[in-house]
Amino acid sequence: MSLTTVDSRTDVAIYTRAEAAQYLGVPVSTFATWSKGYVRRFPGRPDVHGEPFITSFAAQPRQPEIPFIGLVEGMVATAFRRAGVSLQHIRAALTLLDKEIGVEHALASRLLSTDGARILYDYRENLEDEELTVVVNGQRVFPEIVQSYLKKIEYAQDGLACRLILPITEQPLVECDPDRGFGMPRFIRGGAPMSAVIDRYRAGESICEVAEDFDLRVSDVEDVIRAALATAA
Repeated sequence: MSLTTVDSRTDVAIYTRAEAAQYLGVPVSTFATWSKGYVRRFPGRPDVHGEPFITSFAAQPRQPEIPFIGLVEGMVATAFRRAGVSLQHIRAALTLLDKEIGVEHALASRLLSTDGARILYDYRENLEDEELTVVVNGQRVFPEIVQSYLKKIEYAQDGLACRLILPITEQPLVECDPDRGFGMPRFIRGGAPMSAVIDRYRAGESICEVAEDFDLRVSDVEDVIRAALATAA
């Protein structure tokens, strides 16, 4: 009997849709469109379908459905959206990258950061596809904001993401690693779970008390609480 190896990055649902959206600083409805797709109906016209491009699993409401790799894919999609790339263009780019790179989870692959911009640029040039003009620039690189997001991802030897720094704070303060703490966000300094810090604050403890107990800088706790509560609102 053969044993199937479970990859904690791709095969295990860790986050609810709402949690993933909070960790990336995007609306839940936006993340739902990315992970579940959409159907828009117009009277007298054909339905418009948008296919999902974020890895997710079927789940009961408010139960985990997003694996770590889906969170990474969502972060890269967030980067493209904040660079002004439309959802239509993201889908077109991803379709091309899936075909040209030839790997699953192209948004979470090291090849996206090393070869993705060149592939998209050359495709645009060869086919005069102006739709992809907004994705890359004349130097065959992604916009600066996209590059800044890609730098938050660490890749394993197989080329797929294995760790990411959440983009909700300007400084690198909180990370997700599927092999630590069940993949839930933890402070890079000291490893305290982000949820434990926020729960203590919500229970009425001062930021100074929470920071001291978890051996964290007060400014780091302030930044994370401010960002987490803002995205959860």
